[in-house]
Amino acid sequence: MNREVFSARRARSVSYVLGIAAAIAVGTICAAPAADPIAGPPLLGEAGMAGYREYLEGDDHRAFAIAPGGAWAWVSDMPDPGVAESEAIRACSGFTDHRCLVYAVDGQVVLDERTLAGAWTPYLSAGAAATRPAGTRRTMRFPDLRVTDPAGRPLSLSDLHGRIVFLHFWGSWCPPCQVEFPELQRLYDTLKADDRIAFVLVQSREDIERSRLWASRRDITLPLFDSGARGPSDHVFHLSDGDRIEDRLVAPLFPATYVLDRHGIIMFSHFGPLPQWPEYARFLRHAAEHTPR
Repeated sequence: MNREVFSARRARSVSYVLGIAAAIAVGTICAAPAADPIAGPPLLGEAGMAGYREYLEGDDHRAFAIAPGGAWAWVSDMPDPGVAESEAIRACSGFTDHRCLVYAVDGQVVLDERTLAGAWTPYLSAGAAATRPAGTRRTMRFPDLRVTDPAGRPLSLSDLHGRIVFLHFWGSWCPPCQVEFPELQRLYDTLKADDRIAFVLVQSREDIERSRLWASRRDITLPLFDSGARGPSDHVFHLSDGDRIEDRLVAPLFPATYVLDRHGIIMFSHFGPLPQWPEYARFLRHAAEHTPR
């Protein structure tokens, strides 16, 4: 379940709402995942934009922070701008594993495009990546899945080392997956000519023919890889060493998305739909340009 709204007044009260909900105005610290790339901060939606509008009306000193994945937080009535910034980052960081950045202070936007695009940093060197354990959390080495590519050739994720990998788990039976596919298509169309970035979409709990039929009827051209699943009761993925892993260990929610660096290390993950996927082109390009080889 996505964390959606958090509220507090300085340190005096805190409340939490989990799931998909509208913003609740109960004080002056708020955080939520959402999406709206048009007005105000990037990466936010209706709940986040409602919070941002409240922030704009808050008392000085105030600050608004955001993070990849849609988390946001704001504080007001702080002793000075520096305290406002640190408190906004602290509030935002409590609700995401990703790096929070101050977007605005006292009503003035302070976050520039280059800093935002680098929010997945620091990128690990090959030497540092080699010491990371396997797992599904950020900075871990993602399991070496074995899939079949759209041309029918067997492929392991390790075969893609040297490229940034956008790895997405989905099923045509999954309504949230269906809803976000047009936004994934837009992201893919923006980046498909960049051979430094590989898109790997992997179906779960259904035959690949069913997945591809659903996609073709909707003019979806994303590269759909075959996990080997053959029906609703088939809930395992295959690894390059011949072992298997339960799909829920990789995707506790569907859809589930990971971005892997050139060495197979997880830089970003998100469970559930993100309707603002085109916003993430900036992050993928930055990672492709700056991840050490």
